[in-house]
Amino acid sequence: MIKFPYGIADFYRIITQNNFYVDRTENIRLLEDVGNTLLFLRPRRFGKSLWLSVLENYYDVRKADEFEQLFGHLAIGQNPTPLHNQYLILKWNFSEVATVGDEAEMRQAIHNNLNDSAWRFMLTYQDILPVKVDLNPTDALSTFRRLIDVVSITPYKLYLLIDEYDNLANEVLMGGNPQGKNRYEKLVKGEGLLRTIFKVVKAGTEGRGVDRVFITGVSPVVLSDITSGFNIAKDISLWSQFTDLCGFWEFEVAEALAQVGEHCQLSPEKIEEALTIMRTFYDGYNLGYDTKGQLYNPTMVLYFLDYLVQGCKYPRRILDTNLAMDANKIAYISQLPQGEQVVSQALDDENPLTIAELANNFGVKEMLKQQHNSIFMVSLLYYFGVITLASEQTDIGELKLRIPNLVIRKLYVDRIHEMMLPDFISQEEARQLVNHFYQTGDMQQLCDYVIQKQFTIFDNRDLRWTNELTFKTLFLTLLFNDTFYIMDSEHALKRGYSDLLMIVRPDMRQFQLLDFLIEFKYVPLGKNNLTGKQVAQMDQAELLELKPVKVALADGAKQLSKYRATLNKSYGSGFLRLRTYTVVSVGYERLVWA
Repeated sequence: MIKFPYGIADFYRIITQNNFYVDRTENIRLLEDVGNTLLFLRPRRFGKSLWLSVLENYYDVRKADEFEQLFGHLAIGQNPTPLHNQYLILKWNFSEVATVGDEAEMRQAIHNNLNDSAWRFMLTYQDILPVKVDLNPTDALSTFRRLIDVVSITPYKLYLLIDEYDNLANEVLMGGNPQGKNRYEKLVKGEGLLRTIFKVVKAGTEGRGVDRVFITGVSPVVLSDITSGFNIAKDISLWSQFTDLCGFWEFEVAEALAQVGEHCQLSPEKIEEALTIMRTFYDGYNLGYDTKGQLYNPTMVLYFLDYLVQGCKYPRRILDTNLAMDANKIAYISQLPQGEQVVSQALDDENPLTIAELANNFGVKEMLKQQHNSIFMVSLLYYFGVITLASEQTDIGELKLRIPNLVIRKLYVDRIHEMMLPDFISQEEARQLVNHFYQTGDMQQLCDYVIQKQFTIFDNRDLRWTNELTFKTLFLTLLFNDTFYIMDSEHALKRGYSDLLMIVRPDMRQFQLLDFLIEFKYVPLGKNNLTGKQVAQMDQAELLELKPVKVALADGAKQLSKYRATLNKSYGSGFLRLRTYTVVSVGYERLVWA
């Protein structure tokens, strides 16, 4: 049975235990030619630590005798570079540093972490290092300087691998504690410890034994804080040749899925069905200006395949709980001034977020500002992996950004849902309502709830921004459920765009659940010489006689007819238990539907 290394970032373990591995080792040769000090940014849980483990095993002098076993069957093993197994490897992992306590405690935690890495290094290479280095418990940088001095008198040079270099900043700045921000500022301000660490690393590369450095992180949030002391790193994150350094192409996912299908004796139709689900939920990342196509999130893929191969059925929970933490990043942006508008607009496929360029150099001063421009907020969402570059640009060459897939869309929906229904009682009432709708299609009860409970949450400030998107978002946040439904499917509509398409997941079709196709239309009051008071006093028949309402309903019916025909052709007549609706919002006073 094929073994999928879900949650495993140890290359040695993956290879020696015959786990599934997608070969990216041909990039090693390219990286050697690009430079000696490289920075590579990708969203969390996207395979960065595994890539560092590949480099560690390839370059470590201690792994020379195992080179053929580890790399002989891979691209780089069949044509290795002269530098393989020529280095002593030192690894720093800033995700292991505790971010609690005051500034002094955080500083000591950093020193402890670096000293622990130095200790492991000395244990690994004790027969190569001619002199033992004593750890300085209060000054790990002194330990590091002595360590590289000792390395410099050996036949070898040092390769420094730094994982999650920005983790400390992300945890502290986005933890919601104002004191945390003050602590971080002290760690980088002036000759703060973080800045000093990278100054010392730079000094180590200047003929003192540090030959190569590879740094991973999520965002460039720390770069401006350390640039004055560390201006030698080459950021390769957006380079097209390294687009797939982490992540899977669809053909690679399909090949793995075929092996699972053979093990589980799945029909070709069932394998294609599984690939369609994975494409909808896990694909869609464009991680560079000139990409070769869309990538799948590797952690999500391994989560799904590992579950499928073990029990030959899909996981009930499509969202890997380890990725649910990314919701905190969306929450951080939503709490900034104008942040709610940015988060809401991300859900608008027809009017996507746009910026001229991704920001790549913002630090603590920028993070601590009370006001942030859209470039800052959109760029952070991109680096966090909760929006991605669209394949096309605007007419004037600006970048378009979109939500990559359905798993990430759920994070946005959940955030907006929490903002609108913050307490348990409201959420439970909404849950019972939508469960009734899933089974009966009772649109009247749903519309009544939206009018009575959700329209009232918009104050005058909010109403300036109301439009069809706002109205659509209310229903989306109520109805979104990736346990039961595939909530949109461009593939099924042949790249058309319905407002809300809810197709019951294949593994959930045995339950009493309906499929839905809904179009939303918004009739503004002022443009149609209507007032809220007038609309509130009209009965349903009078509303339906309003000319703009008739036009909206007719337009919706035309779109639904086209989409319904496409869906029946895609799925086959009689397969779907399809209910179709056009819902028209007359201002934010009344709803009519047909």
